[in-house]
Amino acid sequence: MLILDNILIGDDITGARFACDLAQCKGACCIQGDTGAPLEPLEIAELEDHLDDIAPFMTRKGLEVVRKEGVFDYDQNGHFVTPLVNGRECAFAVFEKRIARCAIEKAYEAGRIPFGKPISCHLYPIRLSQTGNFTSMQYHRWHICQPARTCGKKKNIPLCLFLKDALIRRFGADWFERLDARLNKP
Repeated sequence: MLILDNILIGDDITGARFACDLAQCKGACCIQGDTGAPLEPLEIAELEDHLDDIAPFMTRKGLEVVRKEGVFDYDQNGHFVTPLVNGRECAFAVFEKRIARCAIEKAYEAGRIPFGKPISCHLYPIRLSQTGNFTSMQYHRWHICQPARTCGKKKNIPLCLFLKDALIRRFGADWFERLDARLNKP
C-alpha cells in the first residue's frame, strides 16, 4: 500500500493497466449497475444551477426523470447518486452510435457549463471512500471493464496514468507529480 498525504492507494491500483475501450464496452458503466454515479454535494448544486444548459444534451426520458425527481437520488446507504431512467441507465446518459456518453460532459465540452462529468465518473474505475482522516482509493473491478483491462495491458497504460486528468482534478497537479515520481522511481 502506498500512502501519499492522507490518500491510501492500494497495490492493485499502482500495478494495474487500464484504458477504456468504448468500441467494446459501449459505455456500459453509464447503463448498468444498481444505482447511479456517486455525487458530491457541490456537484448537486452545480447540476441544479446549470440544468437548463445541460438539458439540450439529455435524452427526453432522462430529462423527464430529472425534472420529476431532481438531479440526484440516494443509494441504499443514503449517499447521493445520479438518478436512473427505469432503474437502468443514468439520467444523464446519451447515446451516440449505440455508445453511452455523458450529457454533462457534452455540455462542458460545448462550453455551456464550467464543470465536467461527476468526479466519480471521471475517476472510474477508482472509487473513493473516507476512513477517518484518510481517503482510500479502491479499484472497482467490474466485469464490464474487461475490455479496458485488456486494452490497458496491450498498450501498457498504467491505470494512474490513464486517470491522470481525473486525479489532478481531484487531488491537484502537485499531488499527481509526487504520485508519478513514487510509482516510476528507478
